[in-house]
Amino acid sequence: MDSKTVLVGVLKSKKDQEILLREHWYRIPMEWLPRRKFTYLAFYQPAAFGAAGKCIEYYARVVELSKAKRAELRPDEPNHPRARDEYVKCEVADIKKLSKPIRNIIPRRVSFGFTSLRALKSAHDILQLYGVPATEQIVARRLKKLGVQVKPEFTTRIGRRWFRIDLAVFSLAGRIAIECDNDKAHQGRIQHARDKLKDTSLRRAGWKVIRLTEEDIVERLEDAVSKVVKLHRFNK
Repeated sequence: MDSKTVLVGVLKSKKDQEILLREHWYRIPMEWLPRRKFTYLAFYQPAAFGAAGKCIEYYARVVELSKAKRAELRPDEPNHPRARDEYVKCEVADIKKLSKPIRNIIPRRVSFGFTSLRALKSAHDILQLYGVPATEQIVARRLKKLGVQVKPEFTTRIGRRWFRIDLAVFSLAGRIAIECDNDKAHQGRIQHARDKLKDTSLRRAGWKVIRLTEEDIVERLEDAVSKVVKLHRFNK
């Protein structure tokens, strides 16, 4: 296997998948086109695909890139709000189906991202595909060994917003939200603003919030979990 660059994109609907398999092309909004060159495309199927969703099943070799208006690519949708927007039409060949789908188990929000052909053919889940440590699982396993019960992927509603908490810990005196921040998923001004909004909302609703970085978890696990254990014991 080689290590040629693969761009992971998202198939918005089953119709887009039908076009890919029948007509051998995929579209990317011009403003989202990455500068980095890629020789392959892999296609993530979101939850809208039902039982076949939250995974990558297909990949293909890119043979040509060209510019086109959305209306030219999808003449069946002339009144679409983005009909006049520019896209990059990626013509592909050798569309192949992976021997086993790459599942989004944690789950992680998937948009455009890069990986290698080697990783694409060997990964079992999205974290492996991007080389991201399964930090939530590492912390949860260690806390359980220390007698702290956790609820992974806990969802709570605060006002009109829903928030997903990586790991939730409950005691008689309080609730602890543990956020495990992978380096690749928590970069940039927009993500930092989202994290801040989430932390503020949770604290106002009575949660204690602990954020652990990937470096904290991978290199200083005992120090990281001790913060949770101390707070958990204090709350008892």
